[in-house]
Amino acid sequence: MSATRQSLEGLLEGAEVIVCCGSGGVGKTTTAAALGLQAARLGRRAVVVTIDPAKRLADALGVPGGLGNDPIRLSLDDEGEHGGELWALMLDTATTFDGLVVANAASPEQAERILANRFYHNVAGSLSGTQEYMAAERLHALHLDPRFDLVIVDTPPTRSALDFLDAPGTLARFIDHPLFRLMMMPTRRGLKVLNLATQPVLRTIGRVVGGEVLTDAIAFFQAFAGMETGFRHRADEVIALLHGPATHFLLVASPRADTIDEALYFAGRLRATGLAVSAVVVNRCTPDFGPAPSRRPRRADLAALDDNLAKLHATARAERRQAGALLADPAIADDTPTTFVPTLAGDVHTMAALESIRAALFDAT
Repeated sequence: MSATRQSLEGLLEGAEVIVCCGSGGVGKTTTAAALGLQAARLGRRAVVVTIDPAKRLADALGVPGGLGNDPIRLSLDDEGEHGGELWALMLDTATTFDGLVVANAASPEQAERILANRFYHNVAGSLSGTQEYMAAERLHALHLDPRFDLVIVDTPPTRSALDFLDAPGTLARFIDHPLFRLMMMPTRRGLKVLNLATQPVLRTIGRVVGGEVLTDAIAFFQAFAGMETGFRHRADEVIALLHGPATHFLLVASPRADTIDEALYFAGRLRATGLAVSAVVVNRCTPDFGPAPSRRPRRADLAALDDNLAKLHATARAERRQAGALLADPAIADDTPTTFVPTLAGDVHTMAALESIRAALFDAT
């Protein structure tokens, strides 16, 4: 067993949350799925959640009907042998938001008023940052779910993944912001929606956004009254979870300049927030075809094969140099476990194909 494999398996054994990050098209989803498969083989009860709008996780796991917001358990050929479990789901932002409202409402009536509010429906579907915060909320809920002891998160491409990590803090700052307090002011003073026309500041806002929109918004905040403490507390819990010792960040890249640059950007941003990259996976590398012949073959056909082998060796060396720029960055610790996964012959659409990724990732035979 290689030192890298030991480190990656140690990561799986000790982690409660693993966040897979990287630019688009580098294989984050298959890596997350393969980690879940290996965790189940190690006897853990793992759930893989994708917050990427693209529906690649269902493809990688060979789930023809797709995934929803509720976890489904996947059948493993040898699940009885190790006692582990593999589950999967795909984030549904609106459903998660509805559940959060119901959980924090003081009564079923308060929850019903909010869920029926037109402003709430617009917020739940289109407000910037909503999807990222709901992803963080879903992560928190899965972490507390007694069915699972490991949550593996498949994130969107790098920039959106950073929004996901920032979302809990953004919500906490919004709740503390004077604008939020202004919108909550009518509820604290016991004002009714019909009396808002007498409020100079809100009347000015109404001219800009429209009176009907403002009325719906104030009705929403009146219904929301008293729930902000629960939302703020939840945001603080998510922040603590993401910064906790049992949460690890796995950076996935491919040996191309653009994906390495994105990985460097992410690692730097992660470091700036006091977090660190726990492991690196470099996907889709040129395979190792063994040493070149000591002497060039005389036959023309064999000589052509020899030339192709030399080109592949040169490509592999160039890829290692490209990846070396990432591994040498100050944001990546010298002892960070790094795994190079070779390019496969085809895409991953079945559990058998995912097994090949797992074997390559963990150097299994």
